[in-house]
Amino acid sequence: MKQIISLVFTGIVGGVITLGGYLLIQPGQDASGVVKNQYAKAVNNVNMKPGMVLNAPFDFTEAAEKAMPAVVHIAAKESAKAAKEKNSRTDPWSNFFGDDSLLENPFFGFNMPKQGSGSGVIYTQDGYIITNNHVVEFADEVEVTTFDNKKYTARIVGTYPDGDLAVLKIDANGLPTMRAANSDDSKIGEWVLAVGNPLDLNSTVTAGIISAKGRDINIIRGRSSIESFIQTDAAVNPGNSGGALVDVYGRLLGINTAIATKTGFFEGYSFAIPINLALKIVDDIIENGSYRRGFLGINIADLDNETAKELGLNIFQGVHVESVVEGGAAQYAGVLPDDVIIEINNRPVKSTPDLLEVVGGAKEGDTVTLTVNRLGKIQTIPVLLKGSN
Repeated sequence: MKQIISLVFTGIVGGVITLGGYLLIQPGQDASGVVKNQYAKAVNNVNMKPGMVLNAPFDFTEAAEKAMPAVVHIAAKESAKAAKEKNSRTDPWSNFFGDDSLLENPFFGFNMPKQGSGSGVIYTQDGYIITNNHVVEFADEVEVTTFDNKKYTARIVGTYPDGDLAVLKIDANGLPTMRAANSDDSKIGEWVLAVGNPLDLNSTVTAGIISAKGRDINIIRGRSSIESFIQTDAAVNPGNSGGALVDVYGRLLGINTAIATKTGFFEGYSFAIPINLALKIVDDIIENGSYRRGFLGINIADLDNETAKELGLNIFQGVHVESVVEGGAAQYAGVLPDDVIIEINNRPVKSTPDLLEVVGGAKEGDTVTLTVNRLGKIQTIPVLLKGSN
């Protein structure tokens, strides 16, 4: 009997010691069992440098609290009048029918008024909002609902389809905004949040990492489209378009735009426009009502091994200039066919999206500096960008 009591006592003592040790070694937990936000403390106490990311930011509460109030829900609608005008342009029989109810009858084959929803990011306290062009491109009626459930009628200030960006304006002041991060400094493996309204689930936050940068997925149609997406594995679904990609400090890193999918829903990867590119376009739209980008005037392709061998080059990354446009900016500056662009404005150019991100964010009249490998010799060429013809 004494032996049994001794064993029980020993077990109790061992359990107490184990529990005490557990409490002592758990980060951010005191003896009362209350978990403290060590990550928030670290952000406040560490002298952070641009682009520096903590290794284990598993608590995203502060980033979410900063981001969510600055993300809005957008309801976009094409009015019956606009749809009827479209029908009159495309359907020769529509002029014979004066009844608006025909627009609602699919058996007549008329264009139905379109409607959809998405997200947006409040850019300025006085009501400028960034979203995707595809969220509002069909609409002449746009309603914005803020995080505190206030509703506003919005007008479309301007759009840039080649970059899938649009700017809205609502009449309001004192709105919450986010600081912009430097998306050039973002790194593969860095934690990010996607904030938006997927599937009409308002103010939804998902987390993931940056899984690639400079992605071109050929989703924006147009000869002059700009694609240099940040790729993440944060869950994004229909309704997230135009919402915020946020870093772990609650700073705006990009505008969520697309997903890689065969079903129409999230299957593992999503894509965001880098905020450095987006803001160059957005600022010009706000100032001028539109964005007039600059063009190099070259036809290009990613450098491959075969082309590198033909040119006698011992490099395997860059953008090959296949031809220059007659009278274009590049030809005027001295760029030649078979030059290989390896830097732009001192930024490495490994593939076409690296080049397009910089040029796409530059306006007509801006100067960019190209570093090219010309048959093994490095040359630096300033190019004054021209507008489209």
